[in-house]
Amino acid sequence: VIYVIPPNRDLAFLNGTLQLLEPTAPRGQRLAIDFFFRSLAQDQRERAIGIVLSGTGSDGTLGVRAIKGEGGMVIAQSPESTDFDGMPRSAIATGLVDFVLAPADMPGELIAYAAHAFGRAGDALSRQAVKTNDALKKIFVLLRAQTGHDFSLYKQSTITRRVERRLAVHRIQNADEYVRLLQQTPDEVEALFRDLLIGVTSFFRDPEAFAALEEHVIPRLLAGKSMDTAVRVWVPGCSTGEEAYSIAMLLVEHMEAARQSFKLQVFATDIDRRAIECARAGTYPASIASDVSTERLNRFFVIDDDRTHYRVQKRLRDVLVFSEQDVIRDPPFSRLDLISCRNLLIYMGSELQKRLMPLFDYALLPGGYLFLGTSETVGEFGTLFATVDRKAKVYQDRDDGHARFPGTRFPSSLGPVVVPRRPTRNDAPSELSQLRELTERCLLQHQAVVAALVKERGDILYLHGRTGQYLELAPGEVETNVLKMARDGLKRPLGVALRRAAARNQRVHTPGIAVRTNGHFTTVDLTVQPVPSGPGDSNKAHRFLVILQEVFASPAAVVAPMPVAATVDTPTAVDERIEVLKRELQTKEESLQISNEELETSNEELKSSNEEMQSVNEELQSTNEEMETSKEELQSVNEELSTVNIELQSRVADLSQANNDMNNLLAGTGVGTIFIGHGMQIKRFTPSVTHLINLIPTDVGRSVGHIVSNLVGYDRLVDDVQQVLDTLAPIDREVKTKAGKWFLLRIRPYRTLENVIEGAVITFTDVSDVKQAQEALAAARALERLAAVVHDASDAITVQDLDGRILIWNPGAERLYGWTEAEALAMHIRDLSPPGQEDAALEVVRQLSRAEVLEPYRTQRITKDGRTVTVALTASMLNNNSGTGYAIATTSRTIPLN
Repeated sequence: VIYVIPPNRDLAFLNGTLQLLEPTAPRGQRLAIDFFFRSLAQDQRERAIGIVLSGTGSDGTLGVRAIKGEGGMVIAQSPESTDFDGMPRSAIATGLVDFVLAPADMPGELIAYAAHAFGRAGDALSRQAVKTNDALKKIFVLLRAQTGHDFSLYKQSTITRRVERRLAVHRIQNADEYVRLLQQTPDEVEALFRDLLIGVTSFFRDPEAFAALEEHVIPRLLAGKSMDTAVRVWVPGCSTGEEAYSIAMLLVEHMEAARQSFKLQVFATDIDRRAIECARAGTYPASIASDVSTERLNRFFVIDDDRTHYRVQKRLRDVLVFSEQDVIRDPPFSRLDLISCRNLLIYMGSELQKRLMPLFDYALLPGGYLFLGTSETVGEFGTLFATVDRKAKVYQDRDDGHARFPGTRFPSSLGPVVVPRRPTRNDAPSELSQLRELTERCLLQHQAVVAALVKERGDILYLHGRTGQYLELAPGEVETNVLKMARDGLKRPLGVALRRAAARNQRVHTPGIAVRTNGHFTTVDLTVQPVPSGPGDSNKAHRFLVILQEVFASPAAVVAPMPVAATVDTPTAVDERIEVLKRELQTKEESLQISNEELETSNEELKSSNEEMQSVNEELQSTNEEMETSKEELQSVNEELSTVNIELQSRVADLSQANNDMNNLLAGTGVGTIFIGHGMQIKRFTPSVTHLINLIPTDVGRSVGHIVSNLVGYDRLVDDVQQVLDTLAPIDREVKTKAGKWFLLRIRPYRTLENVIEGAVITFTDVSDVKQAQEALAAARALERLAAVVHDASDAITVQDLDGRILIWNPGAERLYGWTEAEALAMHIRDLSPPGQEDAALEVVRQLSRAEVLEPYRTQRITKDGRTVTVALTASMLNNNSGTGYAIATTSRTIPLN
């Protein structure tokens, strides 16, 4: 039994025995606790105390989670001191119990806790302790270091209340002291982490919201979906899985009602490993009957033998995939039809909420749905989501591209990941941009400018115009560097200009350069322009545009470089030569200065790189140690996987053997069998049935109504199968094939181990021998009736073969002629004829054998005692099935003498 003590009540003790207040009944435990909490103020809920004592009828986990979810404290009775330890052990197994005590030790602990937590002085001191000295920041660092999860952006009020409760549990007044406790006790960090993760959930929580989801969302998700398309749902913050199972039940119900067969995938994630393990197990206390209807309990759950727990059926469990995931840190799932994130955003700050909404928008398919809690909204992201049901908090992802954000960033273990925005209809080039591009292309074609886009070291990226006049390939290995390809006169000024532009990150212009081109010199203006990486980018450029523009001047104005050893005869030539040398010297000095600056910069960069490499080396050493630890863990996991793999191989072998046995059983019985699904499609058939219905292996998946059968006079197969699926009543019919064989057709519902109807089974059993036996029996019974008539007749009835030998002799003939049946069967028809009339008797046989019809006639016969009697005789031929006569039947009656 769980008892709840509100903080506004005094703890009363009588003779050392604890008198607990506000008991809640075991049945309907969670509802009773919820009702009790609603009667308390918020600050009272956060300090309520729950005590789990010996009891039966429930496992106590729901009540414990409800109390802890409100921030209260839980004490469990030690199992050794109980008569029935089921409830205390279940509560302790959740990891949410603060103290495990014998009843005699509970009063002292309760008094100490109440004095610390409920007192006003203690309350004020606790709040002040948490808010000072950056205590929360230190706590966040410790949590992140041990658990890998960052709570710094969660709502401070919620975090503060949970930390205050831990201070009260340990009766600590100083936040720094609690930080030291966290540093020294990893278990306390784990306990605080679990307190921060307490989630109160239930099946179909907020029934009105789930009714809106079932009415407005589920039908639209499945409408228009093809059978080979998967329906994908994500439930972040799933806690112990009740919400995820609820959504899966709605999907399965609607799919079965519409007789559709989709691949359902419900991804349920949470950062609480214990909650995920509980969800994976799929076992819940019997008290869920207050949230789940009886019909759904019977359809999706199996109750344990002790009737204290319900277990989720395998067909529903297979729909869900549970995994440990941090929605803030880990990449999301994608191409989703529905995201159900209920009562998770209320614990997060506004910054986290702003991160999650674009992330949900990215994860959803266009037109997908977002299902939030009753106290949550999409906030300022109304451009991403349209409201479907404001009260139920159901939203739909907009598929109009203009409202989307250009990109969504979310952190991951690999660093920031940028999710590209979805392409929009506005991405198509406009008519104006096409005209601008056409104009620019025409201008470039008629402009004589030669240009090359190069890297900082001169590596060519792109060439424009006829560059062969200024660039040429050098002998030897092919080089694509503009400095090595430059012609005489251009190489040195180009190198200086490129280095100056790279060093100063600015445009460099060098006019009047004489370049040797095909035996003469051409004057060009050289410009090196830094090319930024993007619009508004003011950082150092790594690409440069080299522009060469020819200068048209008179031939006399072009002064070619003179060799150093040239002979100078006139003063004018000497002055010109001096000017040329001065320019070259100035150029070399500038080049040397730039080289010195580059060398200094390189030295500084090398020093910085050396320091970074040392830091990286230390990090690599630390990473190496972590990798070794991870390697050991992976080896352990590998061993576990090997064990699981062996088990799976054994199960696969067993399953293969069972399939082989089943196939041989179906083939060996000779009973033709067809398995039909809900949509009348053929799922499987045995070889024997191919003689009755024209089936080949590729017919699997086709409708049974499209298959041609060899049955005569039977065309109600589809109607009979549908009748069995509708009424679940079996049908038996006898059908005949074109070959004349008879089969017993049986149609039965196909039931799974969970007693769910998944289609129908059609079997064909050969009953030809039975039919022949029935016909033979009917013929025998007809002969019996005929024999009885012949035996009881007063006339003399005989049957003779075509040679005249007597075959049948009835009692009337025995009375008329005197011979017994045994004597007559050894006689011939001539033995009954008077002397001289033997041939006449045989003539009757010959006439009948020729198919002649004889009218009744008079004749004479001899009796055993020698008398001659006159009889009226009727003779007829007996024919077999083929119409051939095989015997003659005669009927004789005495004619009295007048």
